[in-house]
Amino acid sequence: MTLGITPDRAETGYGYLELDAVPEAGAAPAALPVRRFVEKPDAQAAAEMLASGRYLWNAGIFVFRAGTVIAAFETHASDMVAPCRAAVAEAAGDLDFLRLAPEPFAGAPEDSIDYALMEKAAEVSTVPVACGWSDLGAWDAVWREMGPDAHGVSVRGDVTEIGCAETLLRSEAEGPRLVGVNLKGIAAIAMRDAVLVADMSDLQAVKDAVKRMKADGVREAETLPRTYRPWGWYETLALGQRFQVKQIMVPPGKKLSLQSHVHRSEHWIVVAGTATVTIDDEVTLVSENQSVYIPLGAVHRLENPGKVDLHLIEVQTGSYLGEDDIIRYEDIYNRV
Repeated sequence: MTLGITPDRAETGYGYLELDAVPEAGAAPAALPVRRFVEKPDAQAAAEMLASGRYLWNAGIFVFRAGTVIAAFETHASDMVAPCRAAVAEAAGDLDFLRLAPEPFAGAPEDSIDYALMEKAAEVSTVPVACGWSDLGAWDAVWREMGPDAHGVSVRGDVTEIGCAETLLRSEAEGPRLVGVNLKGIAAIAMRDAVLVADMSDLQAVKDAVKRMKADGVREAETLPRTYRPWGWYETLALGQRFQVKQIMVPPGKKLSLQSHVHRSEHWIVVAGTATVTIDDEVTLVSENQSVYIPLGAVHRLENPGKVDLHLIEVQTGSYLGEDDIIRYEDIYNRV
């Protein structure tokens, strides 16, 4: 079963479900057989499908019994089954998470459930739903849900807008000031690590830009500036040859693992709160405006013993600054 969304416009960003007949107006929701799945159409085809009344948007929301879908995968996408079974069998617990084994899972073919299964399966039905649904899958959908003003302009964050029309301007996560002057049909989204400027009519192509960035090894395509951990979060402020500067936040009562590094040393400067710092056999209380140095190879730990969030600046120097340069000796979160 799939939920098919009753379309209210000729949308080119969604796939469609073709029905045998036009659903009866005013009738109670009922399951209808799906004749076929239709790929994202061009503008003319989308307009024709909307006018026919026999098409629904494919929301990608499916309902099935577990045994039924596993049997369907074994029939239509059997090369996915063994890697997935192995990933589950070799999974490991991590706090409240079950982490699938990455190596066998990486051996599964990369494909969507639509292509691998639903378009091939027999007896697929849909229930038409009209609920104002949006997958927010592109920035024009975000622009629409934000509620554009009389000139078709949607803004959020640190934005200055002058004379724009049919435009989206967003500055995210306390990012840089975004200024738009006399723009028409443009989406501009500024984040801490990247800025997107695109024509509103071609926002589906963002995925092609991400694919290009990944192929080129662009760091921003794979990571966000702020990374969350069980003990709090860290954010990279500056990254250069042989150095990295981070902001680290540790909530009250939380602490990092007891660890050491092979390739880097660290300076910690407390800017808010109080830290308990362990360096080898020495334990020190470090307050605001105080700093401490962790030599390369030293076994160390950071803890927040106070009642307010601990914020500190970490300056790393060394030949390799990757997150995998960590040897953990003790960890209250049971990470590997």
